[in-house]
Order: sequence, then C-alpha cells, then structure tokens
Amino acid sequence: MAVSSSAADPGVPSNVRIAVVGDRGTGKSSLIVTVAAEMFPENVPPVLPPTRLPSDIFPDRVPITIIDTSSSPEHRGKLAAECKMADAVVLTYACDRPETLDRLSTYWLPELRRMEVKVPVIVVGCKLDLRDEQQVSLELVMAPIMQQFREIETCIECSALKLIQVLEVFYYAQKAVLHPTAPLFDQETQNLKPRCVRALKRIFVLCDDDKDGALSDTELNDFQVRCFNAPLHPSEIVDVKKVVQEKMPLGVNDRGLTLKGFLFLHALFIEKGRLETTWTVLRKFGYDNTLKLRDDLIPTTFKRSPDQSVELTDVAIEFLKKTFFSFDADEDGVLQPDELEDLFSTAPESPWIEDPYKDAARQNKLEGFLAEWALMTLLDPVKSLANLLYIGFSGDIASAFRITRRRRLDRRRQESQRNVFQCYVFGPRSSGKSALLNSFTRRPFSEKYATSTNDRFAANIVGLPGGTKKTLILREVAEDGVERLLCNKEALAACDIALFIYDSSDANSWEKVMALLVQVASHGEQTCSVVPCLIVRAKDDLDPSPVAIQDSMRVSQYMGIEAPIPISMKLGNPNDLFCRIIDAAQHPHLCIPVTEAGKNRKHYRQLVKRSLIFVSVGAAVAVVGLAAYRVYATRKNASG
Repeated sequence: MAVSSSAADPGVPSNVRIAVVGDRGTGKSSLIVTVAAEMFPENVPPVLPPTRLPSDIFPDRVPITIIDTSSSPEHRGKLAAECKMADAVVLTYACDRPETLDRLSTYWLPELRRMEVKVPVIVVGCKLDLRDEQQVSLELVMAPIMQQFREIETCIECSALKLIQVLEVFYYAQKAVLHPTAPLFDQETQNLKPRCVRALKRIFVLCDDDKDGALSDTELNDFQVRCFNAPLHPSEIVDVKKVVQEKMPLGVNDRGLTLKGFLFLHALFIEKGRLETTWTVLRKFGYDNTLKLRDDLIPTTFKRSPDQSVELTDVAIEFLKKTFFSFDADEDGVLQPDELEDLFSTAPESPWIEDPYKDAARQNKLEGFLAEWALMTLLDPVKSLANLLYIGFSGDIASAFRITRRRRLDRRRQESQRNVFQCYVFGPRSSGKSALLNSFTRRPFSEKYATSTNDRFAANIVGLPGGTKKTLILREVAEDGVERLLCNKEALAACDIALFIYDSSDANSWEKVMALLVQVASHGEQTCSVVPCLIVRAKDDLDPSPVAIQDSMRVSQYMGIEAPIPISMKLGNPNDLFCRIIDAAQHPHLCIPVTEAGKNRKHYRQLVKRSLIFVSVGAAVAVVGLAAYRVYATRKNASG
C-alpha cells in the first residue's frame, strides 16, 4: 500500500524551500555545494546564492531550493526573513566542536522560536569525519533536546568531505515538509493524533459503500485504486488482513477490515517510517497539512450583499435529518453527548464546542440541531459547508445552500421569503435579555443575574399558525456593545427585526431602552437600513412603573410601531412573542419606527415633491400657452 507522491498530486507543494542555519564554520556552505556538485569544494564563499536541486533527485519529484545564511549579527534581519519563508530549516553544528552542539539548545532553537519560525527543523552534525570516537552517541545527546524542542523532526550526522549522508540530509528535510510526522503521530504516546484519527475515520466511512462497518475485499481494492492507481492482488489483501489480525484481533471481522484495523495499519506505516503512504491517502481525499480539507475544495466566500443571507436548502436539511436519526442509536429522538460527539467524529473537531455556538441551541434535539446548523450557516457559511462535507454530505455543493433576496427588495415587495430570521435584542443591563434567550431555547428561568459582556446567540424553530415553521435566531447585543456595533454603516443590514426589551418595574430601564430605540432607528434612517422594531415590556410579574407603562405606549404610538408586548419569563409567559417576532419580520415594511428627524426629512421630501409638481405643472401651462400664442400669431399673419 505504499507509493510516492509527486508535485502533480493535489496538496503537494511545487517546490520545497530549505534554509540552512548554524554557527560560523560549522560547514553550512560546504554541505550545500557538495550536495549540488556531488563533490567536496576546495574554496567556498562565506554565503552562497540560492541553490536549486532538480526534481528527479528524490522519489517525490519535487525540486528543492536551498538558502545559505550568515550567522553574523549584522545579517540577523535577513536570517529571520529567510527562516520565515522556508518550508524547513536545516540547523548545523560541527561534530569536532562540542560548543556548537551546546549552542543548539542555548541559542539557536530558542532564537528560531523567538523569530516565530514554525516549520520542521532537521538537526545536522557536519564534519563527521572529524568526530572524536570518545564522544557520546548522537541519540543520547539529542534525546533531551528533542524532548524540549518538539519542532525537531530528525537528527543526522554527515561528512561533506567523505560524501557520507549528505544527500540524506536534504531527503529528510524534504520529507519533513511533504510527509511531516507532527500532524499525524504523537512520538511521546506512540499513538495517532486525534485529528489524524478523525480524518482517517472519515475516509474509512466514505469508502465503506455498504455502511456495514467494515471494508470488504472489493471496497479495499477500490480504496487502493483510488489512492495509489493500482489494484491489490487477492493474496496481498489476505496478507494485509493477516498482519492486522495477528496484532489486533478486532481489526478484522467476517465482513472485512474494521475501522480499528484501518487505523492500526496507518499507525504501523508511520512507525515504520512510511509516512508517505498515509499522506498519499489523506491528500487523495482532499486534506492539507493541518488535516483539514483544502481551500480549493471549499469556497472561501459566498458572494452576497450585506443585506442578503445564506440558508440551507431542503436538500441539506433532509441530509441533516437523516444523519441525526442515524446516530440516534436508542431511537429516543435525543442525541446523547457521546452520540453527538460521534456524529462529528469525522470532522477535525466539533464545530459547536465554542462560542457563539456552544449554548446557542439544544443541539441534542432535532429542532435545536437544525437551528444550530441554521445559525452556523448564517454566521459562517464556509464553516457550515466544510462541516457538511466532514460528516458525509456527498451531493452537489450548490444544491445545499441558497442566498436570500435582498432585504431592501423584500421591503419594496412587502414580504420576505426567508426561512431563517435574525432578531437583534437590545436592552439595558438587567432588563431580561438573557432570560428571554434562555426561555427561547427552553432553559429554566434563573433568579441569578449574570452580565453579558459579549454578544450571545440563541436559535430555535418556531411553529406558526397554519403549520409552517421558521427558524428564529436571537442575537443579544450587550449594552456597552451598541456603540461599537453601530460604528459600522452596515450594522443593521443583517438584521431582520430588532427587539427592545426593558424592565417594566423600572422607569430608568425604560428611559435607557427608549434612547437605544431612537439610536438604532436613527442609524437605520441614515444608512437606508431601516428594520421593523418591537418593544417588549419584561418582568410583567413585578409591580409595574406607571410612568414607564404610559410613556412606552405614547412613544410606540408616536413612532408608528406596535404597543409594547408584556411578558414574564419567570411565569413562563412569552405571550406568543416569538410568533409575533417572525410575523413582523415577514412583513418588513411594517413596524418601522420613525424618529423626529426622520419625520422632518419625510416632511421636507414631501415639500420638495410638491414644489417639483407645482413647477412641472407651471412649466406645462407655459408651454401650452406659448404654443397657443404661436398658432394665433401664425393665423393672424396669414389672414393679413
């Protein structure tokens, strides 16, 4: 199962750039000249120009560019630049000068870290022919250094004068770039790394055509042809399964090679130094060196206007439903934590373990699961697409997503065709924003107050009268984040509807939310991004503030929006609030607040319009009068 890759393979770089660094006099330049000319040089300049090795020098057929460097302090800037541009670093010391070996850990390796060089390092002992036989072995000397500096890929000693292992230095350097160990294997535990396991599991699942949990002989052969362009002989398949069964009995069953056996084989390849086999498999299935799908397989952007959004189509939703139920082993309609983890076990990591997705929905229930996907598609469609592919979506990418109509056009047509609506929730501290979001995702009410310092999301599916369902996403905007949000001209472009919530028992809370309403409405008027708005009178179970109640009624009437909606999260009384939010969002031309400045501008535009009409009528009358006069004058002249 082993073949070499080539520069033509996807994911393989077309050139490997290697920087050679180390103390003065350690043999850097002699090493480079010798590998290029295949003979030891008599005279070597202090620093060589870039040296290129042809593509056919190694089996991978990828050319190498070697960069010589100076260790002089005055050239430190150039050294740092070359190391950062390199794909790998060859770090040299002189076998006959122990102090240069000591400086690897006291100066050079810390210096490479300080320069933020994040590429494999090959430690090379030059002048092996001058090495004292009494010196401690390379393995004993380098073991503690490699333990401390994990970026070291391998160590090797060579002699340019005697042509000993010179070619191998650059072979290992190239191999560290093309087939790096670090992403695949943990040298300390001697196990495959978690992300490598997840990538290989996805490949196994994709190749398991009949989904019986094992690769049959036919499926194994298809896998071999796809990755290595050559079939397996039946005897080779028998030998492979025999090796696995001897070392891992659960790696093979009566149906074929199991996932455990598949992973065991790759661990075995890596332990034996055949990393190119595993990397060939990974790259054939689209993985890059970070063990994520390559950028060319996933669009980096979804072209759309700021007031357009991305939604999943029915095709994608049906796939997600089918996937959900396939992992619901006990068929109780709920994914247990281990079942949800298993669902994403073929992705580099679960996409929902961090904010803003972590607590945004009840991911273990179908509606919350689909709502979380809708949220991810809205906020980061590229991430959504990648994870669809990771969990097994094999259809046409274009069939999985749709870009909505522009909101501006929705307002003009007085209807929205969206299936996912985003609602910005504004309000002062302790007004009940977080309690509203918790209620939306059916979390229990808590008396304990926690200040929200960052924007927070909640997503769920809302059933509407008539049986239709829409996805609603609530975005809680922290009070001290409003100014920052509205600094952006397009701040409201992604907003379908805005909710302004205040504590009905606190007149001061109403004053603050009224200021927020005017601020947001003014921003919408100035940027032509007006949005429907609703006012929510929260904590209706407490004694109300008469001033706040009366003033909120007056303001809503004056600004042309609905009367405030009373709710109590403590009593579990949302008052069909979420349906009303969706209804208002579906009619984007209604419930749009008008400020005093907005009314003045509207009045001014009406005056200008009337003036233009008056001028137009006057001009028309003048034109008609002039024409009549000309006719009269022509007839008079004719009669005369």
